[in-house]
Amino acid sequence: MLEIKNITKRFGTFEAVKDVSLAVPSGAFLVLLGPSGCGKTTLLRMLAGLENPSAGQLVFDGQTVSDGDRNWSVDPAKRNSGLVFQSYALWPHMSVRGNVEWPLKVGQMSRAERDARVAEVLELLDIHQLANRYPNEISGGQQQRVAIARTIAPRPGVLLFDEPLSNLDAKLRVEMRTELMRLHRATGATTVYVTHDQIEAMTMATHVAVMNHGRLQQFGTPNELLDRPETSFVATFVGTPPNNMIPVVKNGSGYKIGAKHMPLHPPAEVQDCLAMFRAEALHVRSEESATSLPMELVEMSAIAGRTMVTALADGLRLTAIVDDPPQVRIGETVHMELPPEPACWFGLDGARLH
Repeated sequence: MLEIKNITKRFGTFEAVKDVSLAVPSGAFLVLLGPSGCGKTTLLRMLAGLENPSAGQLVFDGQTVSDGDRNWSVDPAKRNSGLVFQSYALWPHMSVRGNVEWPLKVGQMSRAERDARVAEVLELLDIHQLANRYPNEISGGQQQRVAIARTIAPRPGVLLFDEPLSNLDAKLRVEMRTELMRLHRATGATTVYVTHDQIEAMTMATHVAVMNHGRLQQFGTPNELLDRPETSFVATFVGTPPNNMIPVVKNGSGYKIGAKHMPLHPPAEVQDCLAMFRAEALHVRSEESATSLPMELVEMSAIAGRTMVTALADGLRLTAIVDDPPQVRIGETVHMELPPEPACWFGLDGARLH
């Protein structure tokens, strides 16, 4: 349904998006995930037609809608897509019903069809009781529902969301995630959703595209990203808590982590590298062992019936998930014990080695 082919976007000499390619099937829920400034919103704006690519093509359902190489784009109104803004962008002088009805009027739908469709989407979003109110008379969560209702009313084939939940409080964000997933199932529209919140991404998406510095780091299902991260950035950005990434330095015939020699065996072709350890594989000890690191305990918190323990030493931050919390206070020393081998290895450039 949606193909992104070698898309690049330049602003002067700065490349905000760099040679991104991916494709998702009809009905997918694609999340563009990454930190602020990684290029995800610029990519979404190109999909919406608000920005034109500098190179590459965008294809909706077999039809090219933007071609940066030939410098042309289909008008945003003719792309069969709808965009939900972060700021809601509701018309303040129109009622809830008027806001939802407006794109149907622009599309020259008959009055009877408009009335039926507006009633349908207001019911779907559970805001039918607000139909005659104005935006300043309803809450932020209700305004967001109105913005979504207005977007889906014309039945677009592609739905685009630009961090739509970032203005909501934590409880309402969780509720709205559930509502958006229900809405996605009800409409069947291919959805592209931008966020920097990896919990949103991993709970909502059928496909995730992780971006950093304008480049696509990895594209796949949530489970694929968790089970086999292809770069050190993905390994430390995705997951709760994130994986531990530890620099390993060649020292004579062995390897060191910090100042301590460790019985580790990186791939033979590398010298210095990065070892990834999953949080649930680490143990917290009260005494030192051959495979432990003395560190300062900086944080403990309960998580799903277990305890998340975080410790710090010489700029290295490690997190473990344990059944029994250590009987020490914050600021005291714990020994973070590593398993015999890491989950995988990465080069210093961030590429996966093994």
